[in-house]
Amino acid sequence: MSLQDLATTLSDTRLAIELTDSTWLFGTIEAVHVLALTLVFGSIAVVDLRLLGLWRKDATIPGLLHELLPITWGAFALAAVTGITMIFANPFGYFENFFFKAKLVLLLLAGINVLVFHRFVLPRATSAQALAPRISGGVSLVLWLTIVSFGRWIGFTI
Repeated sequence: MSLQDLATTLSDTRLAIELTDSTWLFGTIEAVHVLALTLVFGSIAVVDLRLLGLWRKDATIPGLLHELLPITWGAFALAAVTGITMIFANPFGYFENFFFKAKLVLLLLAGINVLVFHRFVLPRATSAQALAPRISGGVSLVLWLTIVSFGRWIGFTI
């Protein structure tokens, strides 16, 4: 199935019709998406800034992860569901949009960064001065700032 076929299928669903006909539904879903993304970015930024040695120096990285990961994953799930739902309102516009496609690639790269961090960096991070956690935190922060920026630009370019 091509993206064109998928877009046609999505645009013919009851959800797509409700999203485009309603005066409040899309805006409500978008607001929930933004709130969820704020929690995702905020919780990740706290960890990234700690990895960079710029904030919460008193907190251990494992302790901080224990506190924040449930918030991050819950908010990420909500952001994913609301983000996917918004696509139904204009699948042709989303699938043809540079910022949408780039955001998906950046989300994939952020996921890879998280996997590398948890699998290879965190178990070997024995010093607060270790370079690998700082690199991982810096990469994560740049990726997420770009993801949020590109997400915002989607709304202005569809």
